[in-house]
Amino acid sequence: MTDRIYLQPIGLSTSPQSEEGDCVRLAGGLVYAHRFAAIVRRDGTVTQRERFTPATAEETFATLPESVAGEAAEQWASLAKAHAPLQMGERTIRLDQPQVAGILNVTPDSFSDGGKFLDRPEDGAAHAARMLEAGAALVDIGGESTRPNAPAVWEGDELKRVIPAVEYCAQMGAAISVDTRRPAVMEAALDAGAHMINDVSALRHDPRSPEFVAARGCPVVLMHAPGEGERLHDGGDYAAVALDVFDWLKERRDAAIAAGIDRARIVLDPGIGFGKNVTENLTLLNALPLFHALGQPLMLGVSRKRMIGALSNEVPAEQRVGGSIALATKGMDAGVQLLRVHDVFETVQARNVWRGLRDAALTDFSELPA
Repeated sequence: MTDRIYLQPIGLSTSPQSEEGDCVRLAGGLVYAHRFAAIVRRDGTVTQRERFTPATAEETFATLPESVAGEAAEQWASLAKAHAPLQMGERTIRLDQPQVAGILNVTPDSFSDGGKFLDRPEDGAAHAARMLEAGAALVDIGGESTRPNAPAVWEGDELKRVIPAVEYCAQMGAAISVDTRRPAVMEAALDAGAHMINDVSALRHDPRSPEFVAARGCPVVLMHAPGEGERLHDGGDYAAVALDVFDWLKERRDAAIAAGIDRARIVLDPGIGFGKNVTENLTLLNALPLFHALGQPLMLGVSRKRMIGALSNEVPAEQRVGGSIALATKGMDAGVQLLRVHDVFETVQARNVWRGLRDAALTDFSELPA
């Protein structure tokens, strides 16, 4: 029998003083947690759930099985772990507040903007420039659609799409992430001026990928997808989706570290929309604070995704901006550090207003009159 522990923040606060200091600053950001649940699973079945606050954490941990004591202590420390900035070329991406990654798809068939910038470098460069001017901290370039049932892309075609986009973004001085599963594309993109690899297969697609990323020492995003090979959306059979995705990401994090990748350069993504139905996606979004217990920065990609259409009379992708902002705000409320979006101007504006509210809450010392 195998016991697993999960420390889930379940009560969030806008400021520490609202809980008289009895809270945790999640991941060194602008979100505070006061109430937590310690959940124990044995062979996939929840056997214990204890609610606690920081003031009662020690006595609560004493009630847990001895087999999970070390992991509980590690997760408790991870929840409050402040993450060092990501250094991406000359740009420093601070992780103590939400940052926006602007999407640049150079594909013919991506679900939202496929074809708009493929073989049109002037349009792609103009779009990248607009995103940077609007406040994007980085540009995420993709040359392969990963929507369900999308055809596989030949490596040579992916290179022809991605490398020119990397080059014109590099000329702007942008921080650049490349969304790819293939080591040859990773290498060419980094040589052309990219700084981070965003792998939807979490370095599983090619056995050479972990060693390559370790050797290059670049930041890497590991995203959850239940399937393998060209069928990343297959196999999404979950006992409890949030806990199952947590276990999967933990395994991929540990595999990356074992391959020599610096833990400080690993970012995790729960993979909203990949092998998950609408209910499972919503469950994951409501459970986002849990993933800070893995001790890594988080990326969230929900922009214009199908679940928004499913909740909005099946509106097309270009009419999903309002839903995208709602989900991005959900991510900010959960302490997510990187938001991968199509609509940069709108998301940055929402982030700035959100940040203003958080800053104001820190100076709100409302007290009863003496």
